Amino acid sequence: MKNRKVLLSFMAVFIMTLSLLAGCAGTDTFTVGFDAGFPPYGYIGDDGEYTGFDLELAAEVCERNGWELVKQPIDWDAKDMELSSGNIDCIWNGFTINNREDEYTWSVAYVDSSQVFVVRDDAGIISYSELAGRSVGVQSDSSALTALEDNAELMNSFGELVQYPDYNTAFMDLEAGAIEALAIDIGVAERQINDRGAGFTMLAEILASEQYGIGFLKGNTELRDQVESTLMEIVDDGTFMELAVKYGLEDAVCLGK
Repeated sequence: MKNRKVLLSFMAVFIMTLSLLAGCAGTDTFTVGFDAGFPPYGYIGDDGEYTGFDLELAAEVCERNGWELVKQPIDWDAKDMELSSGNIDCIWNGFTINNREDEYTWSVAYVDSSQVFVVRDDAGIISYSELAGRSVGVQSDSSALTALEDNAELMNSFGELVQYPDYNTAFMDLEAGAIEALAIDIGVAERQINDRGAGFTMLAEILASEQYGIGFLKGNTELRDQVESTLMEIVDDGTFMELAVKYGLEDAVCLGK
């Protein structure tokens, strides 16, 4: 009888363990780090929820893999700490590959983009030469900042370079006249100008051209390969281009054409 009780107790524990494991199955999470002020790639929608082209792509990847998507807004200048600490699984938010090729494990490039300057219509600025002595804004630790640092002669001609934590704040300062030009990603510039209405102009000259990818912790090829494989499925069945059109990025994407 004693052995039977021991056996029953063991079986009860075993069944409980299986139940717990079954409860955990299918609940894998995929945590995406993004800048919540970077439309159309990642931002707060009219309903107060995080949305954007990159976040919808991530949601589609998660749905096809049975993962739960965790949208984790981050301070852009803290993105490396967030990734290395394991707080996020990847950086997926208009993230530039160029000049960072060896710092992360990258997915295939999926967007071709450029860095440009935006000025107010009434600023009387139509070329780079007229930025000399002016107050110019840029987001901290951004691709636009890197592009400026790579063009030291242009950057040193500014009266001052003001760094912002996000582009929403920078655009408000541009609108108010606190800065006279803003170096920014072209996709974000187009979205901001569209949302804010008339009053802004993009200079015709291109500061730099670049490509966007999904950045994973250096060496994390297993997760990269799984996400990239699913992303290519999304491209092949047309979902990728549908989302690109939804966010006005059909001319910028370099996949699905």
